[in-house]
Amino acid sequence: MPQLPRGNYCDGPVPYQNAEFPQCPVETTLEVISTRWGALIVRDLLNGPLRYKELQRSLGDISQKVLTENLRQLEARGILTRTVYEQVPPRVEYKLTELGQSMRTLFDALWAWGEHYQEAVAQS
Repeated sequence: MPQLPRGNYCDGPVPYQNAEFPQCPVETTLEVISTRWGALIVRDLLNGPLRYKELQRSLGDISQKVLTENLRQLEARGILTRTVYEQVPPRVEYKLTELGQSMRTLFDALWAWGEHYQEAVAQS
């Protein structure tokens, strides 16, 4: 894993400058998962493909509209794929792409930090 620069993480040259993305790689990452729900969708799909209703149940308090918007956004960004199976009733399945799966280390780090934070707060 590359070492983060000291000071402002976004000072200095950015190796893959693209007008579509922010200059800062951390900001780019946050923009891709952009919402609380986007991050939780990726988290749940890291365990394997899910159908729409399974995903909605696993997320809890999310409206159909918000879930659909987030799924479309993640699909457009290449993080997940949507597969429609021609059957009655129709079945739709969501699965992380290889790019989406590459976020596993990020989510492992978030998990570890969250555990550390919860423990630290509980002890204070």
